[in-house]
Amino acid sequence: MVNEPNTDALTGKALLKKVKELEHLSREDKAKTCGYYTVTKNGVTRVNMMKFLNALIEAEGIQIDSTQTGNGRGGRSASYRITVQSNGNLLIGSAYTKQMGLKPGDEFEISLGRKHIKLKQVGDTENDEE
Repeated sequence: MVNEPNTDALTGKALLKKVKELEHLSREDKAKTCGYYTVTKNGVTRVNMMKFLNALIEAEGIQIDSTQTGNGRGGRSASYRITVQSNGNLLIGSAYTKQMGLKPGDEFEISLGRKHIKLKQVGDTENDEE
C-alpha cells in the first residue's frame, strides 16, 4: 500500500464544474477534493498538483504537448527569425537545415539585398529566378 493513488479523480467538464464550485478553497484543497492525491503507507495524504493542473489544462482543451515527429527528441521549433550574435555571425539553426534536408558540406551562394540576405543552394536548379 505504498502511495496508493485515488482512482476517483475528476476529469473533463466534471472537473471544471467542481473547481468553479470550490472557488473559495486553496489550490491544494481543490486538487484534493477533486481526487488528485495519494495516501502513503504511513497514512499521509499527498496532493498531486501536477496531475491536477495537467487535468485542468486538458479539460480546458489547451494543447501543450506538440505531436512528436522524427526521432522523438524535443527541442525548440523554428521561429523563422534569427539574431545577429555578439561576434557578428548569423547562426542558422538545425531546425531549418533539417526541414530543408541539408547535409554537412552543402554549399550556398550569398546575395545581399538592401534589407535582406538571400541564400541560394549551389546546384539548386529548382529555385533559379534568372
